This record gives sequence, C-alpha cells and structure tokens, in this order.
Amino acid sequence: MAEVSSLTGRLLVATPALADPNFDRAVVFLLDHDEEGSLGVVLNRPTPVGVGDVLLPWAAFAGEPGVVFQGGPVSLDSALGVAVIPGEEGPLGWQRIHGAIGLVDLETPPELLAGTLGSLRIFAGYAGWGPGQLEDELGEGAWYVVDSEPGDVSSPDPERLWRAVLRRQRGELAMVATYPDDPSLN
Repeated sequence: MAEVSSLTGRLLVATPALADPNFDRAVVFLLDHDEEGSLGVVLNRPTPVGVGDVLLPWAAFAGEPGVVFQGGPVSLDSALGVAVIPGEEGPLGWQRIHGAIGLVDLETPPELLAGTLGSLRIFAGYAGWGPGQLEDELGEGAWYVVDSEPGDVSSPDPERLWRAVLRRQRGELAMVATYPDDPSLN
C-alpha cells in the first residue's frame, strides 16, 4: 500500500455531488488520518440538545451555540470534546491535534481546563473511514480538502460554515459557495 500523506488538522468540505445524506454540505475536521484510516467530526450539524442536558459540568465552557453537535454517523452514543487552547503548552486533559486545536478528555474535571479553554465544542459521534476509504472518496471527487482555521471548530454560525469555508478559498473553489441548495430550482 502506498504511503498516505496525513490530512490530520485539515477540513473535508463536501462537494455538491456527494450523494450521502449524512454528509450533505458537511464540513469535517480531521482529527486523525493515516494508513489505518481516518476519523473526524462534522462541524456544522448542531442538534437541539443542550450540552448541559448531557454533560452538565462542561456546559459553562461550551461555545455558542451551547448545544451538542452530531459529529458523524458513527457511535452516536459517545461524546468527543474539541477545544481551542492557545499557547505552546496544553493543560492536563487536552491533547493537541493541530495548531491550537485538540481533544479534551471529558473525564477530566472541567476546572483543570477552565483557565485555558479558548472554546469548546461537544460532538456526539464521529465520521470514520477505514484504510483507503477516504482516499477512494477523494479520488471520486466527493470532498474538497482545505486548510482549517481555529475558528472553524467553534463557529458561532455553523449553518453557514460550508459556504464560509468555500468562500475564503482561492480561484474556482470560492465559486462553489454560490452553488444553490436545490439546483433544480435554478
């Protein structure tokens, strides 16, 4: 098998041609990507469930909107915390993924991270791909791969994230942001 160039820390932005309803207009932050597969969270799928309804100790630290996000179709009964923590050294209970973005161990007492958290988002479930599966989807043109920015994981307006991420790209990719929700109505 050919060596896989890591996409950890980058965004997968669903192309308008992606047919899977789980990922329609999705923006996925890749938490891990190597020859064994890929794991990420969908950044723009807020649920109506408040963080306080499922993880009360973390509710005060969750950014707006203070709801749980559906991170993907896999393991919806599990929770992942993703936080932006500026600076060189991360606190106990936080593991750096890319730049200032990392995973929070939700078993850690929130008070240990309170002074350092820049933002926190809670995800129910995740998006996962087996070995070579994501590379196949990329080859089929299902995803655009673009650089992430720290504000992407905590966007206060997640419903507009797909268009916003595309709009900031260079060249023709920025034009995709204007693609209508339902092309048949065009």
